[in-house]
Amino acid sequence: MSKATGRPFDVNELIAQIGTMNLYAISGGRVGVVTEESETVAIELPVSHGYRVVISLGWDDTWTVSRQYVRNGVVSDKGTLEGVYADQVGEIAYQASCYKNVKFAESA
Repeated sequence: MSKATGRPFDVNELIAQIGTMNLYAISGGRVGVVTEESETVAIELPVSHGYRVVISLGWDDTWTVSRQYVRNGVVSDKGTLEGVYADQVGEIAYQASCYKNVKFAESA
């Protein structure tokens, strides 16, 4: 496992922390699982128009939430927020999914 990708976690635990209603609002309930060496290291929540929210667990037991844009196989990071605690991951993931009118993880 490389330190860049994070560490393995239980998908069901993360879904419970996000909340089912947030999950439905973000991706309509669709969850893609990213595995490395047969262990889950991230989930992808497809939003719309090429956007997706990617969530991974850091080595310090906090979540990393990224808004990504995919077009023709090229992935562009549109904002990443690190150090998200379990009680905040649902709200932060929802904010990341609002790509049309909400800035995400930009410095002031």
